[in-house]
Order: sequence, then C-alpha cells, then structure tokens
Amino acid sequence: MDDRHHSDAPSLNTMFGTYADVLFVLFPFLVIVMQRMWDGELAQVLLRPDLSIASAILAGLAIGKFVLGLVTNQDLGRHKERIVFFIALTLFLVMGPSIILIISIVGGEQVPGFVAFLQPVLLIVAISLYTTAISVSNMLIRGDNRDDHPDRRGEQASDKIATPTPLHIPRRSNGE
Repeated sequence: MDDRHHSDAPSLNTMFGTYADVLFVLFPFLVIVMQRMWDGELAQVLLRPDLSIASAILAGLAIGKFVLGLVTNQDLGRHKERIVFFIALTLFLVMGPSIILIISIVGGEQVPGFVAFLQPVLLIVAISLYTTAISVSNMLIRGDNRDDHPDRRGEQASDKIATPTPLHIPRRSNGE
C-alpha cells in the first residue's frame, strides 16, 4: 500500500498543479462574469468573447507544453507523431474556432445563439487538451523511468533514494 501511495504522489501533484494553472487562467474571467452578474447581464455572458479568449489561452498553453515535450526528449521514436497529432488537434478543435469566434463576436454583428453552447464546449475541450499536454510533457521530461520488469523497478527505486550529500562551505581566511 505504501508503494502505491508513493507512485501515485507525482501524478496527484501534477493533477493539482495542472488544475491550479487552469484556475489561474480562468480567474480573470470569473471576475468578469461576476461583474456582468452585478450589472444584470448574466444572460449575455455566453454571447461575449470571454470564454473563447480563455479557450485560446489554454490552447496556447497546451501547444507550448506539447512542444516542450517534443524538444525535451529527443528519443521519442513512435511518440513523436502522437505529439504532433495533439498539437494539430489543439489547433483544429480549439485555437482556430476560438479565434474565429473572438473575431466574429467582437465584429459587432448579431451573435447567433449557438455561440452560447459552443463556447463552453471549446473551454472544456481546451482544459482537457491542456491536462493531456501536461501529462505528456511530464512523462517525456521524466523519461521512461518505469519499467515493467519488477526487479528493475526495485533497482530504480533504490537509485532514487540516495543519502544526502553534506554541503561544503569554504572557510574564510583571516586576511579577508
């Protein structure tokens, strides 16, 4: 049980860190929504470009994480095409539609009703792709440290538990 707890800790920390990033990105938009509620314009929230802007920001962050995974680990082999696919998917599903919606909504024309449905969907997809990008990037940065062979896992675990090295601080000479 203790081994499972230690193996789950990095993924749990990654999850908390990822959703902290998402909350920090969404915080200004929460403030905007609260202000619109105060002004009595809650019905118009989904017809404004705010959610598309948040989606575009998260899509950009996701693309950055995917690219970080590509440039960090040069020995990707078969994973390289998958990462490029996720970059293309992020551009196609989130970044492109978000930018088109932002431009169309800000353009001043009448906003069609389907935008109220499409923007939250884009935001959910952007959050999903961002969490996937974080997971992929962290997996590639750490490398494939996990091996399926049980004896090898024990060796790696014992390698990671090293004794701390004492800090060596040079002494001053009396002349200084």
